[in-house]
Amino acid sequence: MEMDISEPQTLYASCADVLSVCKAMGDDIESVFNPDTGFAPRMRKVLQAQLQEMEETRDVGVTELDVELVRMEAKTWGLLQAVIPARITEPLPAPNPAALLKENPYTPTSTLAQAILTHSLLLTELVVVREWLQETAPVPAGPEATTGYWRFTKLGVVQALRTGGGLGAGGGREALVTKMDPDILGRQGQGGKGLAVDDANYEKSLVKALYGCVRAGRLGEAIEMCRKAHQPWRAASIMGSKFFKWRAISTEFEEEEDGAVEDDMDVWSGNKQRKLWKASCIRAALSSNLPEHERAFYAALAPSEQTAGVLRSACRTWEDHLWAQISIMCEERASGEMKKLDGSFWEDGLKALEGEGEDGEDTSMGDRGNDVREDERRWVERVGETLESLKDIAVAEGLGSEHAFHYSQLHIILNKTEMMLENFANALRNGSLPSSSREHAPLCRFFAHLCLYFQIVDIDIPPLATQVILESYLQVLEAAGQRDLIALYAGALGDNAVERYAMFLVSLELSVDTSERRLTLTRARDHGLDMDRVAISTAERTIEKAFGVRIVLPRLRGRLPSIIALQPPPTVQELILLRSIEWTTYNESTFSIALEQANVILRYFLGSGRLALAKQLLDILPPELARVGDPEEMATEYLHYRQFFVIWETLESVIETQAMEMACNRRKRELIRVRQIYIPELIIRLHSLLVASRHHIKENLTRALSLANTVADSRYKLYEDFVNEDGRRLGGYLGAVRQAILAGLEGGGSDPFRVLSV
Repeated sequence: MEMDISEPQTLYASCADVLSVCKAMGDDIESVFNPDTGFAPRMRKVLQAQLQEMEETRDVGVTELDVELVRMEAKTWGLLQAVIPARITEPLPAPNPAALLKENPYTPTSTLAQAILTHSLLLTELVVVREWLQETAPVPAGPEATTGYWRFTKLGVVQALRTGGGLGAGGGREALVTKMDPDILGRQGQGGKGLAVDDANYEKSLVKALYGCVRAGRLGEAIEMCRKAHQPWRAASIMGSKFFKWRAISTEFEEEEDGAVEDDMDVWSGNKQRKLWKASCIRAALSSNLPEHERAFYAALAPSEQTAGVLRSACRTWEDHLWAQISIMCEERASGEMKKLDGSFWEDGLKALEGEGEDGEDTSMGDRGNDVREDERRWVERVGETLESLKDIAVAEGLGSEHAFHYSQLHIILNKTEMMLENFANALRNGSLPSSSREHAPLCRFFAHLCLYFQIVDIDIPPLATQVILESYLQVLEAAGQRDLIALYAGALGDNAVERYAMFLVSLELSVDTSERRLTLTRARDHGLDMDRVAISTAERTIEKAFGVRIVLPRLRGRLPSIIALQPPPTVQELILLRSIEWTTYNESTFSIALEQANVILRYFLGSGRLALAKQLLDILPPELARVGDPEEMATEYLHYRQFFVIWETLESVIETQAMEMACNRRKRELIRVRQIYIPELIIRLHSLLVASRHHIKENLTRALSLANTVADSRYKLYEDFVNEDGRRLGGYLGAVRQAILAGLEGGGSDPFRVLSV
């Protein structure tokens, strides 16, 4: 299963994907250790992708320390891939170098060196670590192209010879060397002679670039750099580091580094006089006639105890010091073992052949079993002591030797991973690595995945320290809002996995809705946790939190609460208690627990007079809960609660009906009162207005008398609004009608109703 690290996902999610993929591999250790798709390579790729994104985008919140931490984390996973598979897997049978020499004294030194390497597990591991340090070293930048060898110095020398004035006479050339051979600086440098300024600067930058190539293990690039600089002797010096190889006389079949087999068996390569070459490099590194950068270059080319001081002086970072020390130990061990063999034609010449078999003793390493094992044991101790000294070494650049990642890398190399995990867990416990630190989250992420990686490949890890580390990383994920990933990492806590994931679910409180709660609970099952146990534990912890030591909710004691008075809105704590029942109602297998918890919560709400909350709880419970019959006592109690609310709701409906009737009667009385206040007044005022305007509009008198018919109409019952109280009475209105009739006789005639027909 391939993972596309280019997808837009967070670093936390990408690391979780790696863990999920590798956990699915099960016992397939080969897949976990695969150099391309294994656990450590995947983690390294994820971090390198993150590092590239950080360097390209350079967000405002990203600091140099953040970038460096991701880089260091990626490097450390590269180290783990380099050393852990070799420690876990069984090594292949290795040829005995002494046996090879006994069979063939002409065995090339490359074959002997390989046999010495494979015969010592520690030496093999140190070489692997050195290769890792070279791989992760900065890419050296070469000097600018040049048009010739010491071009400016050559012009000065030629000009001096042409004028016949010599290089010691004026003209600014008195400080130039008199010869152009490569060793001239060693012979005339002490006398104040040197190269032209431009050539001297170029020479310095070239040698520093060559040192960088050696530091990064890029000898091929260094050789090509020398050729482009028109200095083939430097290329030859670098090529002298290669062991002599000649397949035609080798009894062991070897492959090239790229896996191909060389066709021409008669072609030899490498250095037949490597011992002499190494002595020359050491002498050059110790020579006070050469500049410091030149001496450091030769010390790096042939590291040894004699030149350790020179090599360390060129080290700037902690990785440089580690590389220098390991290079010295590897070279010294290989040279020492080669010297002990004492029978190689290419190392000892003809005397190796002349002394062969003189004493009739078998001097092979296999026959010196106890001495060899004792020598190896002492060497292992010396290596450990030497590497331990790097804990406190001072550095000029980069993170210090005391930094957690450097500390981890050193302990991984020393195979002291249990101590490393214990110390980091102690740092988390005692607060020396606070959560506010920018290093806290990256370090917790690395150590958490390291613990899980060791679990997958069956490397013993301290259980308590592992729990502390995983717990800290879970807190990091919670703080980062990575809720989807909690179950995956909580599942690695073993016996504490259920409780820890339940604690996370309790912490959600009211921040998620019911569907999100169900989803987070389902994730527990997806990552191997018992979902029912998680649900039960979550509900129990929530109830305990509500009725905890701090007494978040009030105890049921004292005076009885009033259920008539207006209830305040529910508090956050009451809502948390109310929704705690949700965890055990998602699956029927937990209904019996839900029944018991529902009764507890209902008793509390009813006992505190929170009738509405108790009813709300009943409403969210599934109907199937009423069919649970065991335990009988709990089922009966729950049934009684439901019956109680049926009765209570019935009584409430009656009371509501009565209240509605009372409200309706009150409304009627109020409407009648309004009519009695305003309708008589409106009628009388309208009548008076119509009668008063009869001189202007004759029809108004007719309208005034017609209004009396409307008042008397039983359909409208306007006459009922005239009450015999203070105010307008019906008699008063009838008197006004009488006056209107009399006004109708003003025009003559004896018929009072004539006006109605006009």
